[in-house]
Amino acid sequence: MPAATTPRDTFMREGDLFLIPVKANTKIFQGTLVVVDAGYAAPGRTALNLRVVGRAEETADNTGGANGAVSVLVRRGVFKFDNDSADAITQADLWADCFITDDQTVCRTNGSNTKSRAGRVVDIEPDGVWVDTR
Repeated sequence: MPAATTPRDTFMREGDLFLIPVKANTKIFQGTLVVVDAGYAAPGRTALNLRVVGRAEETADNTGGANGAVSVLVRRGVFKFDNDSADAITQADLWADCFITDDQTVCRTNGSNTKSRAGRVVDIEPDGVWVDTR
């Protein structure tokens, strides 16, 4: 397509809620960190090349199902996840990237290049870490 030469009515959507097809044989629990793995939603876990999406707004059970047999509603935003005590995020990490340990836990480092990015640390509290998943 060539560049526009007249005004256009470009459609918009808010961009904070997405319905994403779930990976085969996967269960995602409400309130947990969701990633995209090869184009399908999956729970956050220690692995490379996962892209964080946000928090599951519902539980989606695709156990025994093929890729995309069910979908999960995911919200992008800032959420509080558990802080991995083995690789804890501290106040010095404010506004730095953090990484995925599992579907409810984030950590300070990428585990010698074994973990995917979870998002940016926006606050640290005694009971968890606030992560911007956008």
